[in-house]
Amino acid sequence: MAELTPMLCVSDGPAAIEWYRTAMGAEVSYDPITMPDGRLGHVELAVDGAGWMMSGEFPDHHVQGPDPTRGTAVTLHLAVDDVDALARRMSEAGASLDRGPADDEQAGRVAVLRDPFGHRWFLNGPLRDG
Repeated sequence: MAELTPMLCVSDGPAAIEWYRTAMGAEVSYDPITMPDGRLGHVELAVDGAGWMMSGEFPDHHVQGPDPTRGTAVTLHLAVDDVDALARRMSEAGASLDRGPADDEQAGRVAVLRDPFGHRWFLNGPLRDG
């Protein structure tokens, strides 16, 4: 069975873990591994079972977070029950809102945000009633 799990790289591992927990309601599903120099080696997070891995930056291994002066090559699609509530929490915690929340006949309720660590999230949920 094939499985694809994104692995995000962030400039500040402990701050990112706290941000994703607070702003997105993420739970730590695999405890952080801290390297001897204090950098985040690995952690796994999940929002309602949708999981991703994360590490700090390791430039010597070509592992670096997104460049904030450029767009990002990857968008993380997260299906949630309440797009508006999550987009509001993320925005209030420092994410940049690029689009929405708005209804889209093909996609449902959508919002697109960039988190403080440079990762782009496409939130998707059911259309709003009325």
